[in-house]
Amino acid sequence: MLQTFLPLFAMTFGICLFIVLMQFLWRYIDDMVGKGLEIPVLAELFFYAALYMVPMALPLAILLASLMTFGNLGERLELLAMKAAGISLTHIMRPLIITLVIVSITAFVFQNNIMPVVQVKLFSLLYSMREKSPELDIPESTFYNGITGFNVYVKEKDNKTGLLKDMMIYDYSEGFNNARVIVADSGRLKTSADKLFLVLSLYNGESFENLKSQGSSDITTAVPYRRESFRYREVLIEFNANFTRTDESFLQNQYVGKNLKDLRTSIDSMTQRLDSVKLD
Repeated sequence: MLQTFLPLFAMTFGICLFIVLMQFLWRYIDDMVGKGLEIPVLAELFFYAALYMVPMALPLAILLASLMTFGNLGERLELLAMKAAGISLTHIMRPLIITLVIVSITAFVFQNNIMPVVQVKLFSLLYSMREKSPELDIPESTFYNGITGFNVYVKEKDNKTGLLKDMMIYDYSEGFNNARVIVADSGRLKTSADKLFLVLSLYNGESFENLKSQGSSDITTAVPYRRESFRYREVLIEFNANFTRTDESFLQNQYVGKNLKDLRTSIDSMTQRLDSVKLD
């Protein structure tokens, strides 16, 4: 019986785990795409996601493997032969019952001891991915607002040389009232070595700047205005492209990071606090 059940259980568990893992991928695909995440980070995410999905895949695998096992026995008339030999159904199912009891105890220990750690690491990793700035992929003929405080327009891109043509940059990092507009024939965009800044190299352009912050606060007074032409200019923009892991401590005190004992302690503490509030 176990020789028939265990291979089917391993196969169905792998299939069910793959299906729920794909469901997880489609749910969080927007948090991964376009972030420039490295392969080890993605591998770590899928590892924790696979462990997180084990409680969901395990019951499905047991159900399917049991149905297939007894279905195969009935199809080959082996179950009928055992019943004809005087073996009771309880005796036939005894190995499976013992095996599934062991699996159930193991699943409880896994859920109580390992799952809180897995959930803390998984959710903190997902939060870190959401907070990571996206990789720059400025589209053509469309205003790109992926850089905080800037809107960038590029009419045409040369993918071989990386040259951006007919650029227009709206800089409102100091507020819309002090916005600056830069127009350039061409330019290049690259990340600094420490991945903390964007270096925008511009060629043959003009900048238009509103100097309202330097002028009078009276609305009837003319606002100072500056226009400047340049052949080459570098603009430094703050843009953290590094992947920074979030501290896991903020999740360890949440329900996802607690086992059964910790949850009971929290429930008792909250119950006492609610009782004291009612008494007051």
